[in-house]
Amino acid sequence: MAKKKVVVIGGGWAGCAAALSAAKQGADVTLLERADMLLGTGLVGGIFRNNGRFTAAEEAIAMGGGELFELMDACSIHKNFEFPGHKHASIYASRAIEPLVAQALEDYGVDIRTMTRATEVEMNGKRMVAVMTGKNADAERFEADAFVETTGTTASPSNCNRYGNGCGMCVLRCHTFGMRVSIAGKAGISEMTGKKGDQVGAMSGACEILKDTIDPELVAELNRNGVIIVPIPKNDQPGSEKLNTKCCQQYNLPEYAANLVILDNGEAKLMAPFFPLHQLRSIPGFKRARYADPYSGGVGNSMRYFNMSPRNDALKVEGLENVFCGGEKAGLLVGHTEAVVTGLLAGYNAARFACGEEQLVLPESLAIGDAIKHVREEMQTEKGLGYKYTFSGSVYFERMKQRGSYLMDVAEIQRRVAAAGLTDIFGWRAGVTAKGICQASAK
Repeated sequence: MAKKKVVVIGGGWAGCAAALSAAKQGADVTLLERADMLLGTGLVGGIFRNNGRFTAAEEAIAMGGGELFELMDACSIHKNFEFPGHKHASIYASRAIEPLVAQALEDYGVDIRTMTRATEVEMNGKRMVAVMTGKNADAERFEADAFVETTGTTASPSNCNRYGNGCGMCVLRCHTFGMRVSIAGKAGISEMTGKKGDQVGAMSGACEILKDTIDPELVAELNRNGVIIVPIPKNDQPGSEKLNTKCCQQYNLPEYAANLVILDNGEAKLMAPFFPLHQLRSIPGFKRARYADPYSGGVGNSMRYFNMSPRNDALKVEGLENVFCGGEKAGLLVGHTEAVVTGLLAGYNAARFACGEEQLVLPESLAIGDAIKHVREEMQTEKGLGYKYTFSGSVYFERMKQRGSYLMDVAEIQRRVAAAGLTDIFGWRAGVTAKGICQASAK
């Protein structure tokens, strides 16, 4: 029989994981990405395995969904290092990893369509039939049995202007490739926006400085240790109000107000949403500093956590029959690891839905399963919409520690996955052959 078709909209970490997961289940997968590269904010990130993200990554690996984490590990510049509030961290080379991910997806048979911005949907009742790239005669139409939306939650430049400090000209390049489009919103779904008090959305929590514009001695220390901590003159220290605007609340700690905390991801990753350039250049060692991303990192950064989809714990969008979601679209989840693990489940369930099979809900005995359920429940409350959730810190990492789900023993993590009956659940499905030759499932 013909293979079932899954279309993934959005090529960040969640979309790549969803495409890979669906392909391994035997689906014919097309991945649509509006820009000219995959990974989205993963092009300037790099941090993983820190704190509870180690547990989540190892759970995913034990469940057979480890390919993307293996690429991160292989591309890591530093492993098992510490920085304020975070232990046993790894960080990959953000400038090097994207071609490796693209090649891996192609090896698994995924049809990658970059510079392809889905803007319209075709519906049959609550069932999505196709997504289209536009209304004109040159528009492409992509039909599927199931869809996965991983378009993220970053605002348009107008919302960055309205709720932030203006468009910082970030790696997402909205002006070049077009604004993010919410596919669920186009299908008529009423979506949610994060809000804390009067603050709507949240600002991306880090920016990059070009290494060769920093004092060579500081760069040598950064290259050697993976992190440098440089005191900020008291008069230039950001207040708690600025730290509270960050989406990455795991870095809302006193050390990040009193110091420049900079990590090595190939460039110098400054763990602050922005820092005024004239103040940065007044700090010894940064006289010639220049931002790499966002270009206006002295003023502002991208705004995120707009248009999150209501969904169940199988990551199916509520109100739509055959649309799943992952990454930030699935809720107030922060980080590459969080994007990958939700993408894995969304892609897996999309392929199962296409085959007429029951969707998988991960049990609360696993950190990933508990996080997916807990975030959904918390987002039903006004207070919960004001938080951001991550395995690496803040309120959810505290929950992990209290529940005993934060584990560093790989064998124990594997035993928990086995006890849940989920060992290799995301692995190759019977009837699916070698990489790039995904054949029809037995269904």
